[in-house]
Amino acid sequence: MSVRHDWYQSETKVVITVLLKNAADKNYSVEISENRVHMTADGYELDLKLLHPVVVERSSHKAFPSKVEITLAKETGIRWENLEEKAVVAAAPKPQSKTNWDQLVSEEEKIDEKEAKGETALNNLFKKIYSTSSPEVQKAMNKSFSESGGTVLSTNWSEVGKEKVTVKPPDGTEFREWEK
Repeated sequence: MSVRHDWYQSETKVVITVLLKNAADKNYSVEISENRVHMTADGYELDLKLLHPVVVERSSHKAFPSKVEITLAKETGIRWENLEEKAVVAAAPKPQSKTNWDQLVSEEEKIDEKEAKGETALNNLFKKIYSTSSPEVQKAMNKSFSESGGTVLSTNWSEVGKEKVTVKPPDGTEFREWEK
């Protein structure tokens, strides 16, 4: 029988949801120990070796029409990275790669920059400026662009932060408010 399970956590508990319809009719049972959860039903078995210990006395389970919910009380309030302890498999060391991936990505980005033309090249330039800038410069770019209706892009927060940025359309054009 193919049955899915999922889990989530809070600071004090871990909740495992087993999507098994009519579990009570399928003779389900759940055994909770400090480091393990074992659930069986007609034609189904779930055995989990937990990543961290739980308090058995404060843990419980309950069957609903479409699922079984297993609530585990955490022994400590730490965040679990995984539900289960992963088995450590001893493996042969991997051969060292002679490829410098950072250099390869950098070369690809340079090729993309050279091939980009027109508006694409300009957008790439703005993306690069924004991604490598300080939070203050990013704030200035966002404020100036949004307040000016896309006609001004400034990186100077001391200038932009003082007052609302006015619309400055390109020469030979005029700005009109959108009619409502």
